[in-house]
This record gives sequence, C-alpha cells and structure tokens, in this order.
Amino acid sequence: MASVSLRFVLDPDLTPQLRAEIVDLWADVSNAGGAVGFVPPVTAADVQATADPTFAGIADGPDRLLVGYSGDRLVAMLIFGDNRFPLKAHWCVLKRVMVHPDTQGAGYGSALMTEAARLGREFGHEALHVTLRDGLGLDKFYGRLGYREIGRLPGALRLAADDDRDEILMWLDLTPVD
Repeated sequence: MASVSLRFVLDPDLTPQLRAEIVDLWADVSNAGGAVGFVPPVTAADVQATADPTFAGIADGPDRLLVGYSGDRLVAMLIFGDNRFPLKAHWCVLKRVMVHPDTQGAGYGSALMTEAARLGREFGHEALHVTLRDGLGLDKFYGRLGYREIGRLPGALRLAADDDRDEILMWLDLTPVD
C-alpha cells in the first residue's frame, strides 16, 4: 500500500467552495458505483438536493464534518451523524463516507476511518455505526478495520426494479479494552 499522507480537517467552514467540492466528490463517488445514496448516473444537481439538508445539519448542528485533503484537493469525507435522541448520545452514525474513486488503493479509506475512530473516542463516543449497501464488498473493508456486522435489513435498498440489496449494519466498539 502506498504511503498515506492525508491532512484531516474537522468542522471546516462550509464555504460555497467547500460545498461545491463536496457535491463534486459525492457525484464522482456515486458515478463510480459508490454507495452514498445514489445509483449512477447522477449529476451535481441531483446530489445538491440531498446535499443541502445535509449541509444544514452540519452548519446548524448537531452533525460534524470530517474532510481529508491530499495537498489542496478534497479526496475524502464523512459525517458524524448525531442520533438526535438522548438515549443514543453515547454513540454515533458515520454517514456519507467517501473517498475519491481515482485515489482508491492509496489507503485513504483506512486512514479516514482510523481518524474517525480516534475522533469518536475523543468526542466520548462508545461506538460508531455505519450502514452499507450489500454486494460491494464493503463489509470486508470495514471488517478489517474492526467493525462487526450486527444485522441486515433484507432487500431494504432498491437500486432498480429488479435489484434489491440488503442494508448491512456494522458496529465499532470504541470502549477501551482492559
């Protein structure tokens, strides 16, 4: 694996430029087959309709944004999604986990998730949760990072009239091991 040199920024200012870069990243990931809420082909305008309320949850709280840069280029991001429910305040959901498709294999995905786990502990979370689209091998990627499958919702994701996929629920325990 290549040497990973990402610069992470937590809670960056959501400038118009950063918003546009995120929408472009989201469209590029989606069009490469990434499981981030769309089925290709999508345009930036398609993504924008979903991005706007996502940005509001970040800008107005309580969600938090983590971005990763290679040089000055945005190549990775994820959202720490607040559960918005006090009985679930001790853990959070990672949403819109993405790495630019032309950087696949450089270790950026692992670096992003390692940083998310580090920050999750720093925030006081006891666990992180992520949902995946079955059929892409993402469960193996997350499994290598210590996540374990805790359930599946059979056929929960309808990609096309004849293509239903399971939604896989995965969990990373962040509590210290004695």
